[in-house]
Amino acid sequence: MKEGPDIARLGTLIGDPARANMLNALMDGRALTASELAGVAGVGLPTASSHLSQLESGGLVSQIKQGRHRYYSIADHDIGAMLEQFMSFAQTLGHMRTRTGPKDPALREARVCYNHLAGEKGVALFESMIRRKHINFDSDWPRLTRKGRKVISEFGVDVESLEQLRRPLCRSCLDWSERKNHLAGSIGQALLERMFALGWAKRERNSRAVTFSPAGRTKFKFFLGA
Repeated sequence: MKEGPDIARLGTLIGDPARANMLNALMDGRALTASELAGVAGVGLPTASSHLSQLESGGLVSQIKQGRHRYYSIADHDIGAMLEQFMSFAQTLGHMRTRTGPKDPALREARVCYNHLAGEKGVALFESMIRRKHINFDSDWPRLTRKGRKVISEFGVDVESLEQLRRPLCRSCLDWSERKNHLAGSIGQALLERMFALGWAKRERNSRAVTFSPAGRTKFKFFLGA
């Protein structure tokens, strides 16, 4: 009898092109309806509903009912991190989509990875926090230092509230385009939300790309200590 984790089922769920497109669309952290995901996947609504049922039963997505609508999202940050790593492996092995366009450089510069900042700017943020000793590593896990806590609190993030959540404050996430780690966890999410709130950047419509304004680029660079 075969025992152990069933990676074949996970591979089957992710490996279907329609389901893969749905998961990729949900990686920007937003919850989408079955109709919206059907359009992303290029399938009819009944087929999309079947795919979503399989993804939900496999633990990859979750749904929220709001009135007559059902919204789907990535199940949790662990699933988001796994999918980002799949993308990194795909690039390393040369399994890339052949179609490129204006969005591709934008995604590489800055994008949403589930709920935190990824791409060149996400990696730069993480490396800056390590270099400036805002984060250090405890048993290979990133940990917010006292100095980092002070800087982030002054930036307008309520660290005490984040500590009450059942989530790590800091996590590293392998970036598919940079092949280095960027910052995930509740701090990673809070920093991106704060940048949006300050008007430094905005999320592009129907894309994971994050665009920084000219002023936002300057302020982000200053925040990195560059």
